[in-house]
Amino acid sequence: MANTYTQIHIQAVFAVKNRQSLILNTWNQDLYKYISGIVQNHGHKLLQINGMPDHIHLLFGMRPSQSLSNLMKQIKQDSSRWINKNKLSKNRFSWQAGYGAFSYSKSQLPRVINYIKNQEEHQ
Repeated sequence: MANTYTQIHIQAVFAVKNRQSLILNTWNQDLYKYISGIVQNHGHKLLQINGMPDHIHLLFGMRPSQSLSNLMKQIKQDSSRWINKNKLSKNRFSWQAGYGAFSYSKSQLPRVINYIKNQEEHQ
């Protein structure tokens, strides 16, 4: 879209089904890279990603070319397929239904990035 400018920053949070602690330190960084690729392949800009064994936080600059619900569906669907294909979980892996999504102004981004980077401190 010519002459279109947007500044949409979204923090999304989603959990492993039944909040099980299935995301292991041995492969969580690979999962974050995979999810980063999904976000970028859909034209959005990933700013930060991190999580805990039972959930993930991501902060991204969202382009208005795709709905948030569609992007979240793609992230969860593709990443769970990747986890199962690579047999990273002993049992079939799936994400819990739904997600949380919160918008932030540009001035709030450093605080949100720091919060996501330091997830272990907030548990």
